[in-house]
Amino acid sequence: MKYHHKNFTSELKARIQSAEKELNGHVEKLLKGNKAEFTKKGLKLEAGFDQEGSDVFQPGYRSSITLGVSEKNGDLIDMKIINIWECEYSFLGMPVSKKVPGSKMFGELLDESSQEITMELEEYIAEFLGEVTN
Repeated sequence: MKYHHKNFTSELKARIQSAEKELNGHVEKLLKGNKAEFTKKGLKLEAGFDQEGSDVFQPGYRSSITLGVSEKNGDLIDMKIINIWECEYSFLGMPVSKKVPGSKMFGELLDESSQEITMELEEYIAEFLGEVTN
């Protein structure tokens, strides 16, 4: 869901931080619960929370969770990235890296709930393990 900078409130900031914390916890649990299964199949499951910037309401701030599968030697097989929040300037609907006259600041928050994201990641893992088994 997109938010105009006029709608940047302390409640929105709390929602963003809550979503980041909750999804980070879910990703860590998924990693712990599935890492051994991937190791048995000769694969490596990696997951993490990524954040650029320190203020959620400053352009350039972005947060996401990443789930990746690689071979034991490190060759990446597949990766899934889910953006949680991103704040940026846009000009005529296109993202721009700096404020230019006429540009507007927007933020985009993940629409799905953390439960929906967790289910999506679990399905991704299950599909991947199913493909490796076949």
